[in-house]
Amino acid sequence: MTLPALLVQLLNGLASASSLFLIAAGLSLIFGVSRIVNFAHGSFYMLGVYVAYTVVSKLGGGPLGFWVSMVVAAAVVAVLGLLVEVVLLRRIYRAPELLQLLATFALVLIIRDAVLLIWGPEDLLGPRAPGLRGSIEILGRQFPEYDLVLIFIGPLVLGVLWFILMRTRWGVLIRAATQDREMVGALGVNQAWLFSGVFMLGAFLAGLGGALQLPREPANQFLDLTAIGDAFVVVVVGGMGSVPGAFLAALLIAEIKAVCIAVGQISIGGFSLSLSRMTLVVEFLVMAAVLIWRPWGLLGKPAALSRNAAEIEQPIRLAPLGLRRFGWVVLGLLLLVPALGAFMPFVNVLMIDILIAVLFAASLHFIMGPGGMHSFGHAAYFGLGAYGAALLVKLWAAPMELALLAGPLLAALGALVFGWFCVRLSGVYLAMLTLAFAQIVWSVMFQWDEVTGGSNGVVGVWPAAWLSQKWVYYYFTLGITVAGVLLLRRVLHSPFGYAMRAARDSRLRADAIGIDAVSVHWAAFVLAGTVCGMGGALFAFSKGSISPEVIGVSRSIDGLVMVLLGGLQTLAGPLVGASAFTWLQDTVARQTDYWRALLGFTILLLVLAFPQGIAGSIRARFMPEREEVSRP
Repeated sequence: MTLPALLVQLLNGLASASSLFLIAAGLSLIFGVSRIVNFAHGSFYMLGVYVAYTVVSKLGGGPLGFWVSMVVAAAVVAVLGLLVEVVLLRRIYRAPELLQLLATFALVLIIRDAVLLIWGPEDLLGPRAPGLRGSIEILGRQFPEYDLVLIFIGPLVLGVLWFILMRTRWGVLIRAATQDREMVGALGVNQAWLFSGVFMLGAFLAGLGGALQLPREPANQFLDLTAIGDAFVVVVVGGMGSVPGAFLAALLIAEIKAVCIAVGQISIGGFSLSLSRMTLVVEFLVMAAVLIWRPWGLLGKPAALSRNAAEIEQPIRLAPLGLRRFGWVVLGLLLLVPALGAFMPFVNVLMIDILIAVLFAASLHFIMGPGGMHSFGHAAYFGLGAYGAALLVKLWAAPMELALLAGPLLAALGALVFGWFCVRLSGVYLAMLTLAFAQIVWSVMFQWDEVTGGSNGVVGVWPAAWLSQKWVYYYFTLGITVAGVLLLRRVLHSPFGYAMRAARDSRLRADAIGIDAVSVHWAAFVLAGTVCGMGGALFAFSKGSISPEVIGVSRSIDGLVMVLLGGLQTLAGPLVGASAFTWLQDTVARQTDYWRALLGFTILLLVLAFPQGIAGSIRARFMPEREEVSRP
C-alpha cells in the first residue's frame, strides 16, 4: 500500500462520512427532542433514493433537473414524516419507549412493502450527476468528481444545522426540549408542533441523504435496515442528541473503514488478518469500544445514562388458581397437537417454531422486564447455541444429546463475556452495546468459512434417530420449552428474582441494602443467554441446518416484537406474544406477497388497541390489581 493510495481512500471515507452524517443527524435530532428510537428512519432514507429516482426520471438528467430532484425527494420524504408523526406517533408519545419502537418497526414493514408495490422488486440505478460524471487525478489516482461534492455537503449541512440550533428561536426551543421537555411545555410552548417540526426536519435530512446516494448505489428494498443500523451506530458513538457528535462519529467510522480497505491485509507473527473483510463489523467494534470507554458517547452527556422513568409496576405475584388451571388446559391441548398433524402435517412444524420462539421470547423478557435491561442483540445467544450444537455434530460427529448440552454452554460463555460489559450500562446505550456484540458474532459466523461455512452455513444437522419423526421432536421440544419457562418463572419468584427487580427499580437503594446490582444483573444475563441458546440448539436440529441469518438484526427485532406484543409487565406476555407473532408471520406470509405490510398494520392495530400488550391488556381488563386502602 502506497501513501497516495491511502490518502485517496481517506478521501473516499470523507464522502461516505457525509452520507452517514445526513441520516444520523436527523435521527439524533428526533431522539434528542422526542426520545423516540425511530426504527423507520432508515425507511425514510430508502424512500429518498426511490423518490429521487422517480423525480429525476420525470424532470430529466440535466443539471437543474438533477439537483431539483434531490431537494424535491427530500421534501416529499419530509411531508411523509410529518404525516407519520401527526397520525401515529403523536398518539403514543406518552407510551413506554419500547412500545414506540414497536410502532416504528411496524412502519418499516409497511413502507418496505409499499416500495415493493410502487417500484417493484428490481434494483433501480439512477443517472450520474450531470457535469460530475468523470473523475479527476489526485496524487496519481482517479477520484470521482461527485464524491468531491459529497465531501463538502456534509460540513455545509452541519453549518446550517448549527445556525438553526444556535441562532434561531426555534433552535433554542429544540435545545431546551432536548434538556427538559416538561419545562418547555410549562413555559407555554406548543410541544406537539415543536415535535412535528423536528420530526419533519429529521425526515428531510434522511431523505436528502438517500437521494444524494442515487448516483452511487442502486435503490433496493434492503437499504432501510442497513441505513438504520449505520445511523444508530453513529448517533450512539457521537452521543445521543448531539449533532456535532454525530458528525465526529461519522468521520471516525468512515475513515476507519477506509483505512481497513486501503490496508487490505496484515500479517503478525505468521497470523494473517484481512482488514478489508472487517468493514462489515468495524463500526460495531468502534461502538463497543467507545461505549466501554465513554458510555455516553464522544460528545454526549452523562445525564443521558439515567433510565427513563416509567409507570410504577405492580409486583409480580403467583398466578391465581383460575389462571393456573387455564395453563394446565392449554398444556393439555398442546399434547393433542400431533393428532392434528396426522391430517395437517404443517401443524407440527409450525408448533415447533412457536415453541422455540416462546423459549427465545421468554429468555429475552427475563432480562428486559424484571431485569430492566433492554437488548437489541439477543439473537447472538440464539445463534451461538445453534452453531455450537450444529458444529459439534458436523465437525466432530458428536451425538445430538451432547450437542444439545454444548450449544447452550457456548451461549452461556458468550453471555458471560458480553454481559460483563453490558450490565454496566443502561437504557439505549445498553441496548446498542448488545447490538454491537451481536453483530460481532454475526461477522465471525459469516466470514469464518473454514469452520462455519460462511454465508452457506452448516447443513445436514439432523436429530437423533429416536427423534426423527416430527411428532416425537415436537414432544421433545415441548418438554424442554416448558422446563425452560418454568425455570425462569421459578427464578423470578425466588430471592434472586426479587433482588433483580430491586436492582432494576433503584440501583442506589439496592446497593444500600447490600445487593450487588451489577453481579445480580450479570447472573441474570447469563441465565437468559443459556436458555436462549437452548432454543437455538433446538432450532438447528428442527431445520437440519443453520446460517448467519439466525444472528442477524432482524432476528433480534423479532424477539423484541414478541415480548412487546405480548406485554412487558406480565409473565405470560412473551408466551402470548411469541405465539401470536409466529402464527401471524406464518399465516400472513402464505396469504399474500405483501405480508410484511399486513403484518405491520396488524402490529400497529395491536399497539393502539392493547398499549400494555395482549396479555397485559387482558390482565388489566379481567384481573385488575386490588387497591390497597390505608386505614386512618
